[in-house]
Amino acid sequence: MKNRHDKKPRIPTDGEPSSWKNPFAVLKDPNPPASPAPPTLHPDAAPSISKKNRGRVDILRQTAHRGGKTVTVVTGFTGVDDAEITRIARKMQKACGAGGTVKEGRIEIQGDQRDLVARILTQDGFRPVFAGG
Repeated sequence: MKNRHDKKPRIPTDGEPSSWKNPFAVLKDPNPPASPAPPTLHPDAAPSISKKNRGRVDILRQTAHRGGKTVTVVTGFTGVDDAEITRIARKMQKACGAGGTVKEGRIEIQGDQRDLVARILTQDGFRPVFAGG
């Protein structure tokens, strides 16, 4: 009868070198290899979109033609492409935990989420203004 442990490699416990490669041996090296430096931008290169002041946007709360349901609508995006508006809308939906959509250059978020939406727009460099009721 064969012993099941006969074929299993053993790690020596008496300080002898082992035949297997220790994945943590790199951590013991006092002089690790240098990591590459991060790429630097040219000093004359300016960011394509300034996030400091991207303009005013209006935040509305609407219930008309929605079966009595409240919807937060963000309008007035100027100089912002559809892909950026969609990215902002997804960020709002995730933060609010609600559904939403982008229609005709405006963002619609389900529920009364004006405070959260205003905070997100401020972080992205917009100047949110509460409009309407």
